[in-house]
Amino acid sequence: MAESRLQIANLPTHVAIIMDGNGRWAQQRGLPRLAGHRAGTENVRRIIEAFSDEGIRYLTLYAFSTENWGRPQQEVNGLLGILAEMIEKETETLYRKGVRLMHVGRMEGLSPELQESVRRAVKRTENNTRISVCVAFNYGGRAEILDAVRRHTR
Repeated sequence: MAESRLQIANLPTHVAIIMDGNGRWAQQRGLPRLAGHRAGTENVRRIIEAFSDEGIRYLTLYAFSTENWGRPQQEVNGLLGILAEMIEKETETLYRKGVRLMHVGRMEGLSPELQESVRRAVKRTENNTRISVCVAFNYGGRAEILDAVRRHTR
């Protein structure tokens, strides 16, 4: 009994995952890179559920950095499409499961429709408390520094 309490006491409250390697995973299996990205999103659902079941309060998913805009246009479009699809498909289920969705990063570069989808998902889940999932999309260290300098010089 004491051992299980110790394990629970040692759980982190915040876990961050860099979603990297999905394209390479697919290529190693002779699949298109986007098949790997899509498979990675299927893992996200299981991860959110498992972490929330274990009492993890915060999960940050580093999904698409500002450097990813340099990938081939077809892959970028595919990644944006997967994001739009997952928001549409999963928001209501995540809402019912008590998940709070948050976005970290810039909205610039995303289509107006995708920006609105992100805002709606964040708004829909804003009062949920089981687990907060921050999706870092269109984020980057250089971008954050530039944003901070711009805010400071205004």
